[in-house]
Amino acid sequence: MVGLALGAYGLTQGLLQLPFGMLSDRIGRKKVIVFGLVLMAIGSFVAAGATTVQGVILGRVIQGAGAISAVVSALLADLTREEHRTKAMALIGASIGATFAFSLVLGPVLEHNIGVPGIFTLTGVLAIAAIAVVVFYVPKPLLSKFHADAEANPARLKDVLRDTQLLRLNYGIFALHAAQMAMFVVVPVALASYAGLPKEHHWWVYLPVMIGSLVMAVPGIIVGEKYGKLKPVFVGAVALMLVAQVALSQSLHSLFALVAALFGYFAAFNMLEATLPSLISKLAPTSAKGTAMGVYNTSQSMGIFVGGVAGGWLAQHHGFGSVFLLCAVLMGGWLVLALGMQPPPAVRTRMYRVENLNPSRAQALRASLAGISGVVEAAVLADEGVAMLKVKQSGWDEAAAMQLIKGEA
Repeated sequence: MVGLALGAYGLTQGLLQLPFGMLSDRIGRKKVIVFGLVLMAIGSFVAAGATTVQGVILGRVIQGAGAISAVVSALLADLTREEHRTKAMALIGASIGATFAFSLVLGPVLEHNIGVPGIFTLTGVLAIAAIAVVVFYVPKPLLSKFHADAEANPARLKDVLRDTQLLRLNYGIFALHAAQMAMFVVVPVALASYAGLPKEHHWWVYLPVMIGSLVMAVPGIIVGEKYGKLKPVFVGAVALMLVAQVALSQSLHSLFALVAALFGYFAAFNMLEATLPSLISKLAPTSAKGTAMGVYNTSQSMGIFVGGVAGGWLAQHHGFGSVFLLCAVLMGGWLVLALGMQPPPAVRTRMYRVENLNPSRAQALRASLAGISGVVEAAVLADEGVAMLKVKQSGWDEAAAMQLIKGEA
């Protein structure tokens, strides 16, 4: 039941994320975001006041129903120029990663001082504060429209779901977060009961492990992106994750061994969390990037749900070691898939505004852009007024592209 309480929000989040994004195209971004945050606050307060685990599960389900990440991406696309959108998306991703690391360290301290109900109450208060930020501070877009790079297009779902390279990555994010949720059913208990570290001191483990693993992960990420070595770095990180899961299954009764295994886990986790979205961007069709990311995010949420449920059931009926063996099996399957993955092209995405194009002129411009040196893939979407290019990391002729685009202005 604890595992279900941990993972329950992933189910409703996964089911509602894409529908909420589509709804925001019809009724407006900020309305849907506020509604989602209201659900997050209600769910938090329900969980805070719960006296049974079933009540906590209900609160978590309501929390997950506030599935607004796709809507936030769409609002960001409305408020940013095409040239800056990729950087803005990366900034949001970095803030999410930093928040995760911060909360992992702060969580044990908060639990000791205000308890789990207090943490849920704080979450609800933060959600209400976020509503105020959205209503009074976030600008209202002058025009809300569909953005192929940030939103899911139902018409492109079939193409994305048939792409075997993208399916490998979707399985990967599913397995990564299923394993994370399953193992954190066990790790806090193992630190307290087996390794003898009181709950309020768990941050003594998490803080140095997070800092050290980030220091280890960053060079790998830089090498992968800068020198076009993403596949070796990616496969190596999956292999490290597999080793870490096996090590965790054997280290439950030793604090030193548990910390060492967690260090390897978080080093691999940080590298994979950073490289997976980059791989999606490089491998997805240019005009279906938002759809590919939508499927990817849904896979992540479903992994959270399945991992929590499976981890709780295994811990209850087969012991803590079985949870890590499940995680090792998930990682072993991912390693096989990763080894068979095509090396991703060393490309980056560039976007430009191109307005007042009819479909025939858009097609002609696409053909011209595709012929420029260093352009790997080009798409011109007349209804969105945008040109989207995948270009080589260096040596592409941006001046020629700008000349063509300005010629259509």
